[in-house]
Amino acid sequence: MKILVTGAAGFIGSAFCRLAQRHGHEIAGIILPGTTPPASVPANEKTGWLEGTLAEPPWKSIMRFKPDVCVHFAWIATPGVYLESTENELYLKWSLDLVHGLRDLGVNHIVGAGTCIEYQISEAPLAEDLTPVNPTTLYARCKDALRKTLAAEAQKDGWHFCWGRVFYPYGVGEHPARLCSSLIQKLGRGEKLVLKTPNSRKDYIYIEDLAAAILLTVEKRFTGTINWGTGKGVSVREIADIVAAMLGQPDLIMAADPPERDSFPCVVANIGRLEALGWKQDWTLNHGLDELIQDLRPPYKPSTAKGFV
Repeated sequence: MKILVTGAAGFIGSAFCRLAQRHGHEIAGIILPGTTPPASVPANEKTGWLEGTLAEPPWKSIMRFKPDVCVHFAWIATPGVYLESTENELYLKWSLDLVHGLRDLGVNHIVGAGTCIEYQISEAPLAEDLTPVNPTTLYARCKDALRKTLAAEAQKDGWHFCWGRVFYPYGVGEHPARLCSSLIQKLGRGEKLVLKTPNSRKDYIYIEDLAAAILLTVEKRFTGTINWGTGKGVSVREIADIVAAMLGQPDLIMAADPPERDSFPCVVANIGRLEALGWKQDWTLNHGLDELIQDLRPPYKPSTAKGFV
């Protein structure tokens, strides 16, 4: 299969490219002009890198590649910024333009990466066919608008469209400000931590398991909406305790009293559709966190500093 990947140098995109390589697919990854290909994706005669942006896609190179499918990851994802950034509106416009351009070239299989927070959050596992959609952030509203528009167009014109809702990926290569990496780095420096939302439960999926879920969805040509998660919830406190134990710092974790309010206190996937495709979780939370710790290799330096997570 010839797969065009946007956001190919990103956390999820590079993991997907790496796995797709191993499955023998031909990859054309779009990376920003002037940047080097991601080091985590091995050089391969079936992998090419196209310099361009969503605003100005490398159309000539795309036409030469002649993709069978486009997997669209590129979007703003900077922690602390992305949820309400007005750039989301630009990414929505650019994404629609990209898909319309690909459709003009005859590409009839598009896979988009959405977000779990498109759902109306509840204590029950979030199911594609049961849970209402009620995005409360600009990021989620723009993602959902893209889904609605492309789903309607695909149904009208008869092409394959899949919308995968990503839950909470973690692992080697993630942004250092994300929860797991932040915990590891701060505890590795011997900092005492006060957890702001210790009881918040999220569906954390290791990046390699997420890449496998996405690639399986692509290979099976799944059409419709599907959750990319594990179906298991874990609290911030549980993650912190595991990391602290692994680093030999169990006494450095405290919980805020009272805890701060979390807009998304429980976000766990129903993965019936994903499991029906044959996906199985390979990475336990302990295994994934250990892998991330080994990659970051935090030096332990006693400190009296207090951080908040």
